[in-house]
Amino acid sequence: MKNKIVLSLVLLAMLILACKVATHLNSTPEQPPDQATFNSPIPDSVSTQTPTSTSKHVTPMSGISSAETPPLIANCPLFPNNNFWNTRVDGLPVHLESDAWINNIGRDEIFHMDFGSGEWDGGPIGIPFNIVAGSTVPKVGFEFYYPDESDAVSYPLPENPIREWGSDHHILIVDADTCTLFEIYDASLENGHWSGGSGAIWDLNSNALRPADWTSADAAGLPILPGLVRYDEIIAGKINHALRFTAEDTAGYIWPARHLTAQAQNRIPPMGARFRLKADYVISGFPQEMQVILQAMKTYGIILADNGSNWYVSGAPDERWDNDMLHLLDGLTGNNFEAVNTSGMIVDENSGQVK
Repeated sequence: MKNKIVLSLVLLAMLILACKVATHLNSTPEQPPDQATFNSPIPDSVSTQTPTSTSKHVTPMSGISSAETPPLIANCPLFPNNNFWNTRVDGLPVHLESDAWINNIGRDEIFHMDFGSGEWDGGPIGIPFNIVAGSTVPKVGFEFYYPDESDAVSYPLPENPIREWGSDHHILIVDADTCTLFEIYDASLENGHWSGGSGAIWDLNSNALRPADWTSADAAGLPILPGLVRYDEIIAGKINHALRFTAEDTAGYIWPARHLTAQAQNRIPPMGARFRLKADYVISGFPQEMQVILQAMKTYGIILADNGSNWYVSGAPDERWDNDMLHLLDGLTGNNFEAVNTSGMIVDENSGQVK
């Protein structure tokens, strides 16, 4: 009897093993990750279709999540991981004013990457930035023509600071010793004396916003540097923050912006309004470098931060940019985007921290 029981158990074990082997042989193997590299050729034609969004006034994902890896510069964070710049918006609902705001900026107007390599009109293309060790450079006082909304401190200025070539003449400085960001609008040097329109300082480890109704070096009262597209992020393969963009007309401001250039008005987007590339816009036909930018537009969105040309996205100049490749993004239009409702992110109106 005992031998019969043992034989039965052996036969049962063999049957179970045979079933597992058969299941494994019939299963679909896991697909390897995408192996595309930054050396992928530019396609002969890139899809610029305008898909119909399936997320109209619907939350495609639930909850709010911060960047997987916080952006860094000179070993300093570009604000905490739970800062609004570094928080995904692909799971937020569409704003009720989305259609009106996009119509106002231009539903059929094309996007432009306002940065690149080489020169335009005699100077670099984009908004550059300076990295200094604050303990080794002179501290310079600025005379501002918006003194009531400027930080009256000395600014660590290298001997020949890199200044934006365009009309705004921004100077952006990161003090790597203290992880402090200094930004100046309309900076100019005359007879050894520095002056500017306004100046603002930011503790890069803090979520503090400007005082209510205060400008910064940007019309929205926001920092500029964390919203720039930087080529090093393309090399890394991911942009983990929202991007800065401009529009001709703005009215009022909403969190996290702190400043306006015109009184609030219905159907005109306010400073601080956030938009995202629609989830069903196909980006696979673009070169991998451009997919990095497009995916950031889907995941983190773009923030209206200044008056300027419609749908102009800001970035830092770099000789590694391929300007022809950047122009492939001219195929984007306002119709490919939607405004998102960020009110659910707010912890405190006076803080950039998100829930």
